[in-house]
Amino acid sequence: MSASLAAQLEGGELLHLPARVTHARRGGIHHAFAYKVDYLLLDPERVRRRTFFSRNSFNLFALHDRDHGGARGAGEGAAWARKVFASAGLERTTVALMTQPRFLGYWFCPVSFWLALRGDELLAVIAEVSNTFGQRHSYLCHHAGFAPIRAGDELTATKVFHVSPFQDVRGKYLFRFAISPAATAIAIHQIDGAEGLIATMHGDFAAATPKRLLGAALKRPGGTIRVIVLIYWNALRLKLKGADYRPLPSPPENEVSQ
Repeated sequence: MSASLAAQLEGGELLHLPARVTHARRGGIHHAFAYKVDYLLLDPERVRRRTFFSRNSFNLFALHDRDHGGARGAGEGAAWARKVFASAGLERTTVALMTQPRFLGYWFCPVSFWLALRGDELLAVIAEVSNTFGQRHSYLCHHAGFAPIRAGDELTATKVFHVSPFQDVRGKYLFRFAISPAATAIAIHQIDGAEGLIATMHGDFAAATPKRLLGAALKRPGGTIRVIVLIYWNALRLKLKGADYRPLPSPPENEVSQ
């Protein structure tokens, strides 16, 4: 019998997810795009160093604790996520992170996911959202009593954080998570009347071997540098389509909402 997802990650495994990401705008201005990005799933405090990947040191791909869990650039890593889960009443779980790693020292990930796991059961998720203006906010998603989150379950949160300068900070999010040892599928619907956004991410997990990591760097050169270029390219396309630019509002007072 194969080990559970939590046991694999606690054993120091590193999983690679070449995820297909899609975005589609709702409302008056149609805009959609799809591309592949490379995510890694790991227990940040137990993951083993390997060729082309390291923690808190320079490499082709790297995870730095300060990039996640708290203020941008001054994160506390998994310790922060454990505190957030514990403050909501959830303890004694495996805390894992699914994120786009640094590429040759450069980091930017629009959304990372902290997962609270018991075996193969997903009990809670922190969606850690970063915008291109240096700000961050996190949404804590879970059922009452931390019942396991199943594929098709819908979790809601009020939108309180500025992500796109072409959308208002208004409306709500609907989150869906389907995470197993083999694959993941995540959907985020932002609804603001007739406006909003539908974003999805899905792909299959595989062991992040040196060959696989090098292959990802060759297939999608630039890693997170490529991601930020695609973000600005699509912002330009939206502007040319006539989308109105919203000025940057103040960030929410609370670091985490739900």
